[in-house]
Amino acid sequence: MTDAAFPSPTDRADHERPASGEGLAGFLDRWSLAVSAIGAWLFTLTAIALDHLTSTPAPVVVGIFVLAYLFGGTIATRAALTDLRDRHVNIDLLMVAAAIGAAIIGAWAEGAILLALFSSSNALEHHALARTRNAVRALMELAPDIATRINGDGLTTVAVADLRLDDLILIRPGEKVPADAEVVEGTSALDQAAITGESVPVEKQPGDHLFAGTINGQGALRARVTSLAGESVLSRIVRLVEQAQSQKSRTERFTDAFEGPYAIGVISVSALVAIVPLFFGVDPASAFYRAMTLLVVASPCALVISTPAATLSALANAARNGVLVKGGTYLDALGGIDTIAFDKTGTLTLGRPQFSAVTVTNDRIDEDTLLRIVASAEQLSEHPLANALVEGARERNLALLPASDLVATSGEGIRAAVADRQVAIGNERLMTNAGIVIPEKALALMTSLRSSGQTAMFVGDEDGLLGIVAVADRVRSEARSVISALRKMGVRRMVMLSGDSTEVAEAIAQEVGLDEVRAHLLPEHKVEAIRELQRQGKVAMVGDGVNDAPALATADIGIAMGLGGTDVALETADIVLMGDELAKVPYAIDLSHRMRRTIRINITFALAVIAVLVVSTLAVGIPLPLGVVGHEGSTIIVVLFSLRLLANRRLALPVHLETGNRPKLATASTS
Repeated sequence: MTDAAFPSPTDRADHERPASGEGLAGFLDRWSLAVSAIGAWLFTLTAIALDHLTSTPAPVVVGIFVLAYLFGGTIATRAALTDLRDRHVNIDLLMVAAAIGAAIIGAWAEGAILLALFSSSNALEHHALARTRNAVRALMELAPDIATRINGDGLTTVAVADLRLDDLILIRPGEKVPADAEVVEGTSALDQAAITGESVPVEKQPGDHLFAGTINGQGALRARVTSLAGESVLSRIVRLVEQAQSQKSRTERFTDAFEGPYAIGVISVSALVAIVPLFFGVDPASAFYRAMTLLVVASPCALVISTPAATLSALANAARNGVLVKGGTYLDALGGIDTIAFDKTGTLTLGRPQFSAVTVTNDRIDEDTLLRIVASAEQLSEHPLANALVEGARERNLALLPASDLVATSGEGIRAAVADRQVAIGNERLMTNAGIVIPEKALALMTSLRSSGQTAMFVGDEDGLLGIVAVADRVRSEARSVISALRKMGVRRMVMLSGDSTEVAEAIAQEVGLDEVRAHLLPEHKVEAIRELQRQGKVAMVGDGVNDAPALATADIGIAMGLGGTDVALETADIVLMGDELAKVPYAIDLSHRMRRTIRINITFALAVIAVLVVSTLAVGIPLPLGVVGHEGSTIIVVLFSLRLLANRRLALPVHLETGNRPKLATASTS
């Protein structure tokens, strides 16, 4: 309907904010629509009862009907006059005009019933649509108001707004995290469902990131504040969801533009219906009554509300499930995507290098000893691959040896002194420069490891080649199932855009079932690839939101894995998967399909009801109350049908046992 019945997100939030301490005025402000509807029905039924069951004087009955008009029509009249001052004709004007017309011809009861039903419809819509805002209100209430700050050996309770960067805070078991922070001491499992959509608690230990508003489990944590209160991920999500609810899709913009001219057309036709029959001897009261009925039944309330009701319900569903959509227009466009481009590292893969293989090529050493030597040398390095090798040794409970004299050569590898050895770890060039001969068998093994998607390194010392170690970034266990699900949903083309080598990229693409691979791409090359794909259809880009930002911005729809690059993702992408769950991509597309289908059904139903009621009014004439019931009933049905989008629908992703049991290994280089 109009702003009175369907306020903007900001207005609605203000309207529904509890008015503690304001007494009756606050109650009336919060529940004005419900109070108007109840008052309208109370005085309408009272007047009808007095008129038909008693001998109450007519002026008294009319006076009670006037009270019913005031309760039922004040809000609509105010909205109509406000829009008229802005030279806009809205649906409220049609209702008010019909009610006044009914009063003019003495049909006070019909006019009062019209306004009572109209105000009831507004109140019910307002109450129903309020459910779509629960996700945002819940987010706003997540962050606590106070925090426990650690000052030396003491603890101080302070307002969250007073926290500063690098402040140390204590988060007790069961407490909410007051600000984005990094764990310094302690371990615990946190409920992150409201931020990331993850259904199970996530284990946190020193070095891990905490989100404001998440709930601590059984362990106490000491953490260092990394973002101010207004700059936390939670705060940005709230702002972006509010902005998304205020943005309008193409269909909404059309219905908004359609409302004014349509209302003027209805008023004009109704005037003709009231005047033209007079020239043919029709009773003026009968012609005017039919014109007033036409004003009601031709009003496009259900049509106007059909799109925003469905859109807001879908946006709320997405926000509740850890998918941040920046506007209804993006969710609508997602359903028309026919090509999806994926980044590799951090998107199709986990983005965390892990130790994957060790092979000895010298009888003087065993696998554990070789890995122990390599990890001892790599512990001096800060490279991600080095960390993966060190973690691999620790997982095997291998004690590291003393190491020194690390020398790193860009593009080749490292050299270091480990115990009594001078060890070299790197590629063929490093081995050649160190005078280490690589047997053909070792070269063949290296080629095999690399073609399977692993980053492999030779290891040698002064006595020759010792063996090969490899690290890999594991493919997400759900990646193949997600690709299969997207294909079944009608996405006809899926492409990998990677900065990695062709061999590695193709190995991953084959494992997950992609159609095409484009490798060795810099960020600007990914943009060119997106533009080329766009010449053949609508393209979505899924990336980690950091080095993929230009491609995310260029694609028709940019989808970012939020935790992999939260800051850039929230600024650049149109949709952010806060839980880094690739399975949320088909979920979002399915939600878009459901939203688009719901809008089409709503619009078709609304137009059909209007057509039937208008034809019935013009052809045979129908009572005004029946027209009101048909009109307002269709509006309520449209809203309730749209609210089905709030329900979660789990997608049955195909199960690929070979992927789940034996995760494919990918290169650890950044793409």
